[in-house]
Order: sequence, then C-alpha cells, then structure tokens
Amino acid sequence: MRTLITGGAGFIGSHLADALLKDGHQVSVVDDLSTGNLANIQHLSGESRFRFVRDTVTNESTLAPLVADCDVVFHLAAAVGVKQIIEKTVDSIKTNILGAEVVLRLADIYHKKVLIASSSEVYGKSSIFPFQEEHDMLLGPTVKLRWSYAATKAVDEFLALAYYRQNGLPIVIVRFFNTIGPRQSGQYGMVVPRFVEQALSDQPLTVFDDGQQSRCFLDVEDAVRAVIQLAVHPAAVGQVINVGSDVEVTILDLANSVLTMIRDGARDGLTQANVEPDQRGVMFVPYEEALGSDFEEPRRRVPDISRLRALTNWEPKYNLTDTIQKIIDWYQVRPK
Repeated sequence: MRTLITGGAGFIGSHLADALLKDGHQVSVVDDLSTGNLANIQHLSGESRFRFVRDTVTNESTLAPLVADCDVVFHLAAAVGVKQIIEKTVDSIKTNILGAEVVLRLADIYHKKVLIASSSEVYGKSSIFPFQEEHDMLLGPTVKLRWSYAATKAVDEFLALAYYRQNGLPIVIVRFFNTIGPRQSGQYGMVVPRFVEQALSDQPLTVFDDGQQSRCFLDVEDAVRAVIQLAVHPAAVGQVINVGSDVEVTILDLANSVLTMIRDGARDGLTQANVEPDQRGVMFVPYEEALGSDFEEPRRRVPDISRLRALTNWEPKYNLTDTIQKIIDWYQVRPK
C-alpha cells in the first residue's frame, strides 16, 4: 500500500511507520513537530519508501497531494495528553476538529480509505464496565476543560461516520486505550514514562489522588499491529473498534512495579499479587494541585475488546512487565 500517516513523527505514528515499512508498504508522514519528535523517525531518513513532510495537518495545499497519492490515510495527528489539553485548550480543540475535517474532506474528494484514531476518553465518566463501543458517553460539564478532548474526539467520530453513511467513504475508527512504549514522552502527563523518568532520576514518583484509580495498558507494538489489521479488513469499514488491553492495574501498583524494576533490578513479572503497596519513593499529589481545580478523572477505564478479537483474531504479545522494561531500556540509551 501507499500510506499516509498524519502525526507520523509522534509516539504511535512513528511505530506505525516502522511496522508499515517492515511489511513492504510506502509511507509518507506529515507532522508539524508540535508534539512529535524528529528523533522518532530519524532512523527512517535513508529509506527509499519513506518521506517526511513538516507541516500542519490543516494546511490543505500540503495535504491534498499527499492524500491523492496514497491508498489509505492513518489520521493520528491530534493534541496529546491531559496536561496539554488543559494548558492549551484552544489549540487542542482546533487541531482535533479541524484536522479531522480536512483529512476526511480530502479523502472524500480523492476516494481514499481513512483510519481515524480516536480515544477511550469518549467514554468519559461512564461506570458501565467494560466499555463497549455502543455504550453511552457520559461527559462532565463544559466548564471542566478536561472534557473538551473527549468532546472533540466524539465530533471526529460523528463526522467520519457521517461521511461513511452519507457519501460511502470507507472509514475505520479506532479507540485507543492507554498505549505505552518506547518514544513516549512524560512531559504531556503520560503516567508510565513519567514514572520511569522519575525513578531513573531517583526522584519520588508522583501519584495523583490515592493511586487506586486503574487503567489497562497496551504495548504500542500490539496497538500498531491491531491498527494495520483493521485498516485492511473489509468488515472493519464503518465500525468503531476498541484497541487496548483488558488487564487492569491500579496506578499505585504500577508505580511500585516501576520502582521495583528500576531500583531493585527485578524483572520477575507484574501482578497485583506480587506488588506490595509499600509506597517506597511514592509521593501522593491531589489532582487539584497538579492539574487545577476543574480537573476530573475517571476511576476506571477498561475496554471490551471482543469486537477487535472477533474481526482479526488479534491478541497482545507483550505483558505490562515486558513493556515497562522496554521503556526503561529505551530511556537508558536514548540521546539526551
């Protein structure tokens, strides 16, 4: 395939570029490097089937020929991280909504398939677990800027589905759940790289609230493999599909596991049973102190991934311990 990745210098986008090139496809990347990093794709610069264009996804004059020249668009360009959403809300809303609108409109003009990257954020504060793709959304009030990201991603989904139903545009919507791995930055609030950075610097790990909130973390290589399978699967067209792990862990258990693996050199696996919540090197910080008084955070986020499994027979290859160790190894050798 001839593929175009918007946001392809970002964390997930760069791993997707690696995988597509490995499978023999051509890859074009457009990224304005606002949150992406040129270092993520530097190793691809000599590859004849790869090209990089530095520009914003909303610049139609740049994007139009790239869309016209591809078979499928992977639209990953978006605002990154809760901290970024709260601090730069206007930019985040414009990037998410206007970027998707431009991509979908051009794809419709040139009759190209589009995979839209959405987020588990759209489930909001729902308390019905695990999250299924047709579950109702439950978002907080508009005065809580934290929910603007979920709202923009929901608009992206509505727009993509409208193009599919009204114009027959082939689209696939992927809702990512807490994807982690090498190249992910902790500066935008991502919890695992932040913990690893703090532990390697011998700093206390900052755990928000009481640490009993839970998430399900998926290795980026497993996520990318699922995305590629969905992009070429005819039955995935017109569908919304969760991509994530269904193995749940509390943030406090996660923090203690990172501490154990780095400070004690332990690599014997992570389960809630073998992680003692001794809180060594952990500093608890209230949400309002870290992220402002209008911040709200769901206590649990667990995906139902039965649709993904039924379509593709996909299963994750890496457990959480494997991925944490990959992140630790990457932080120890990455250029400063």
